[in-house]
Amino acid sequence: MSEQTRPAGQIWKILQFPLVRIVLASVWLFLTVSLTQAAVKLLPANETIPIRLLSTAIVVVVAWAAYYAFVRAIEKRPPNELAASHAVGELAMGTLIGALLFTIVIGILGLLGCYRISGTNRLTAVVPVFTLAVLSGVVEEILIRGILFRMTEELLGTWLTLLFSAFLFGMLHLGNPNATFWAALAIAIEAGILLAAAFTMTRRLWLAIGIHFAWNFTQGGIFGVAVSGMQTSGFLRATLSGPVLLSGGAFGAEASIIAVIVCLTAGVYMIWKTIQKGNLVKPIWKR
Repeated sequence: MSEQTRPAGQIWKILQFPLVRIVLASVWLFLTVSLTQAAVKLLPANETIPIRLLSTAIVVVVAWAAYYAFVRAIEKRPPNELAASHAVGELAMGTLIGALLFTIVIGILGLLGCYRISGTNRLTAVVPVFTLAVLSGVVEEILIRGILFRMTEELLGTWLTLLFSAFLFGMLHLGNPNATFWAALAIAIEAGILLAAAFTMTRRLWLAIGIHFAWNFTQGGIFGVAVSGMQTSGFLRATLSGPVLLSGGAFGAEASIIAVIVCLTAGVYMIWKTIQKGNLVKPIWKR
């Protein structure tokens, strides 16, 4: 080996270390998505519904392409976690699961007298929530499950990574409006575990993206509930009231103990399916 190729090989080895890839991939995704979002804001009439939908589609495509390019260029492999052959079926299933889970939560809160409907809004009111749900479902899942979870799992294995990524996902919500430590912990337990389990069960991102999108859109776009502390205008005009532990308070139903129980139950089921499928990854010190 020549003196010139040896340093190149050493640099390549460094690039393959999971922690280095996490930093590089996260920065790459952040830059490409941020620049694209800034660019689409320059589109004429960018507040109209068609342009908002077009802008969202552009950002989603760029996020997908950025991740695809990173995996191909740095990891030198096809991104099987975004295999197109499974996209439609798993996205549809994830959308159904996410919508069903939140409908169960809000139904229970309604029976307990914590959720009351006062009227409806025009259907166009759901567009901002829809675009936000699409962006968070795609970009956050690529970042948290596609990059952070998958690469950390190479070092720590499935179990430790599941706990770490769930806790981190919850704590990232501490900066949201009306957030409390309990609200962040609830997000960690209900969403952090559920979405990570959806990824490990399928070893693809589509199911988790569908769940994430549908959960956010159903609560904000349909039932008119705050999404992670952010007030929304959905199809239904409604209010949450009652004890904070039940209603979730100003943060919304995601901070409700009902949401924690319902989503954790679904997450545990997916973890069980992960074990059945033999999809667990051992930590590096056991391999």
